Amino acid sequence: MKKTLMVAALTGVFATAAHAQSSVTLYGLIDAGITYTNNQGGHSNWQETSGSVNGSRWGLRGSEDLGGGLKAIFTLENGFNISNGKLGQNSREFGRQAFVGLASDQFGAVTLGRQYDSVVDYLGPLALTGTGYGGTQFAHPFDNDNLDNSFRVNNSIKFQSANYSGFKFGALYGFSNEAGEFANNRAYSVGASYTYAGLNVAAGYLQLNNSVGAANANTSGAVSGDNTLLAGRQRTFGAGLNYTFGPATAGFVYTQTNLNNFSGISSGAYGGDGFTLNNVTSGHFQNFEVNGRYQITPAISVAGAYTYTQSSIEGANPKWNQFSLQTAYSLSKRTDVYLQGEYQHVSQDGTGLDATINGLSASGNNNQVAVTAGLRHRF
Repeated sequence: MKKTLMVAALTGVFATAAHAQSSVTLYGLIDAGITYTNNQGGHSNWQETSGSVNGSRWGLRGSEDLGGGLKAIFTLENGFNISNGKLGQNSREFGRQAFVGLASDQFGAVTLGRQYDSVVDYLGPLALTGTGYGGTQFAHPFDNDNLDNSFRVNNSIKFQSANYSGFKFGALYGFSNEAGEFANNRAYSVGASYTYAGLNVAAGYLQLNNSVGAANANTSGAVSGDNTLLAGRQRTFGAGLNYTFGPATAGFVYTQTNLNNFSGISSGAYGGDGFTLNNVTSGHFQNFEVNGRYQITPAISVAGAYTYTQSSIEGANPKWNQFSLQTAYSLSKRTDVYLQGEYQHVSQDGTGLDATINGLSASGNNNQVAVTAGLRHRF
């Protein structure tokens, strides 16, 4: 009888332990390279670069099984510069991501913290700047649509649905956290994607109200100091599709960003040189990206994109043409070397804007060429 009771008790303990399974994973990515730029402020430059494709980071990701298909989840992700060891995202300890929430196998996940918006989540993977096939230096001018994740949303609550036969959707709201000023530096976004066989389509919308840099902005709000465009209101929307056939993938992405009370471009946000407008005005960017990639062998890939951007800035209409190409060779499942290059030309239209490949200092004229040889290691 005693043995029976002991066995029953031990069975209950182990059943409880199995029911409450939990895990914590340490992960990361390090991207370092040597970049040659033909013109930075009127001079050519050789430099060591960090994150030319993917920003270097390390993080902790965990979950606890709560039973019934429900889990508690969290992610803490730090960004850093491998060249000098400095913290990224304006010296935040966990500037890339920091959130906790609940995830259901049947319905999806609700999370709270510092997180990506829905344009990044759903549309980003269809543009080469949002992937490992181009990343930072492939971004659209000034990363005006945030597909390269120049900023995250603070004070945010986010819902992401489960996968319903290839269809996923989600939404995010970032609070201003300011008493009596509910809309002073808040953010919200929605997005969706659908995958069927080789076809993937996605769309997203993002709105920022009175983000940092605008007059009387709340500096503790949803977007704090790492956004690229300084405006009273920013509205970004877009859609895209790609199709995979065998080892090849071809895609197209369109995005549009509209700005009210537009006051300039932040210099520190995307690594280039910013500017301030003479008068408070409106701004408008449209991006058209055609991209493709091909897996030549399991170890060798090539990818390329052409992006045409037209804009309206302070009554002028500058236009950008950017060509980008990358090839990568996998040394193992976790380590690869890559070679990539970009050419950007801007039609200044009287603005005096210089070409600026994302992550690099501005050219001294309206053309810029950059070539990077780099190494990526994942753990």
